[in-house]
Amino acid sequence: MTVHQLSVFIENKSGTLLRVLELLKEAKIQLIASTISDTVEYGIYRIICSEPMRAYETLRQAGISANLSDVFAIMLDNRPGRAADAIRSFSEAGIGISYLYSFLLSGKGILVFRTDNPDLTRQVILEKGLNYIEEQHLIEMA
Repeated sequence: MTVHQLSVFIENKSGTLLRVLELLKEAKIQLIASTISDTVEYGIYRIICSEPMRAYETLRQAGISANLSDVFAIMLDNRPGRAADAIRSFSEAGIGISYLYSFLLSGKGILVFRTDNPDLTRQVILEKGLNYIEEQHLIEMA
């Protein structure tokens, strides 16, 4: 029901993002989705990739600060309003969304998100019949 997400802490200066991308390229790790959020001094580069454990080790060995976490991923029909419908289910259950990003893959919308209540989130996903995606299936779709 969850996928591994790599969070990489990078300084807001020229070349730091390129270094991360080059390391992953050299390791032949395929990026599936990524997003950067920033503050004044550093950014958090969140990555969904083909081999998250190997990506984590590759970056750590290069001295880059990173961690792995589990995030939820659900698949939606690529139609207007489907994201709102899905998020409504969590909101009505009193679940807060800490962050979310989305992308299209194989003609489907994919929402990747973290919540303030993982156990209740799992329950809502199952009760509402939301189409959650396992890590292996996501990798196979890419």
